[in-house]
Amino acid sequence: MSTPPSPMIAIILDGWGYSEDPEANAIYSARKPQWDKLWARHPHTLIKGSGAEVGLPSGQMGNSEVGHLNLGAGRVVYQEFTRVSRAIRTGSFFTNLTLTNAVDQAIENDRALHILGLLSDGGVHSHEEHIQAMVRLAVERGAKRVYLHAFLDGRDTPPKSAETYIANMQKIFDELGGGRFASIIGRYYAMDRDHRWPRIQAAYDLITQGKSKYRARDALGALQAAYERGESDEFVLATAIVPEGENPVTIEDGDVMVFMNYRSDRARQITRPFIETDFNCFERAAKPTLGAFISLTEYSANFDVPVAFPAERLKNVFGEYIAEQGLRQLRIAETEKYAHVTFFFNGGREEPFEGEDRILVPSPNVATYDEQPEMSAPELTDKLITAIESGKYDIIICNYANPDMVGHTGKFDATVKAIEALDGCLGRVIEALQKVGGEALITADHGNA
Repeated sequence: MSTPPSPMIAIILDGWGYSEDPEANAIYSARKPQWDKLWARHPHTLIKGSGAEVGLPSGQMGNSEVGHLNLGAGRVVYQEFTRVSRAIRTGSFFTNLTLTNAVDQAIENDRALHILGLLSDGGVHSHEEHIQAMVRLAVERGAKRVYLHAFLDGRDTPPKSAETYIANMQKIFDELGGGRFASIIGRYYAMDRDHRWPRIQAAYDLITQGKSKYRARDALGALQAAYERGESDEFVLATAIVPEGENPVTIEDGDVMVFMNYRSDRARQITRPFIETDFNCFERAAKPTLGAFISLTEYSANFDVPVAFPAERLKNVFGEYIAEQGLRQLRIAETEKYAHVTFFFNGGREEPFEGEDRILVPSPNVATYDEQPEMSAPELTDKLITAIESGKYDIIICNYANPDMVGHTGKFDATVKAIEALDGCLGRVIEALQKVGGEALITADHGNA
């Protein structure tokens, strides 16, 4: 029996899509001789990374989390988006005991109910219909003080599209005769995942104390003022919504919070200062003792909070199967995609499987990645080649973040540079593999660039 090539590397080009339309197509426009050579000389096919093929509603765009979850599972995995939306359609959302108990607790103790989440129809981290349903549940159940702390998108939606989502939400408030906006802030601050804690602190102080440089009487006015300052949705600065004659909303002891994001990676950091008594990543001026903190889905196995839609555990995922065969495997990515090749690829499992090593390469400390389109791909490639040459691993799962993360900036020229930098890295990896008799499977998790 012939010996299989070793190592076998799955190289996941995050956000590398395929389109024959050259318009706004950074991959089409980039000089990528290594990729072109691989495409011309080796077998290839196209796979779908959106909609029903990856467990999302038909027509819903894919994303990194969903792509890695399906790749690692080797089957269609129905996403939290689909589960929550189905529950709303069937009505079971409105009888979900975790949610109804939270609302009832606020009512019985005459406390406020605070709802927070990314208000858009992007469908990557959240969906406006879920937030609308939560507001409806709370008001119709009898909650008198229902406040929405809205994070604005502009990343998985057009950069200046928040007016639509704010207007949709305001219609629900008006229809129900209850609930209102308490604050707005861009996801750049509230949903950081790279331990840039001053960003999280700005959101935390806004939510807990109503602390902000800017105030507005209503959310649409706040958004318009942000646009006039030159901010797009993602970067809207902390703004308290303070109707005439009222004070900013604050979090008081006994208040109840419900976090309506369903994707975990960008929900974890903002959750921690609310639930960890020994939190020390920044100084909290306010430390309210919450009556309850509810997360829509499980953000971390380490978070001791009620979860409205607990994770459905996957078995026999790729990493588990490899471990059972007694093979050695490595996961390697830079910070932005580290959770994707570990937690998500392993089906929502935090801890490594037997024989699984992990390498984290820090992402660049820049405000936005168009400032450094190559990100940390060269450093990641150095470490990947060292792992290849070590002969230690049978299987390597690698992620290159550039197409997705630079693509998200919306800067076309920078995204082209990101693709070209990545192409050079691919050439180095393939050369190293050929020297040791290894083999590569190059794929993507979804399309963006």
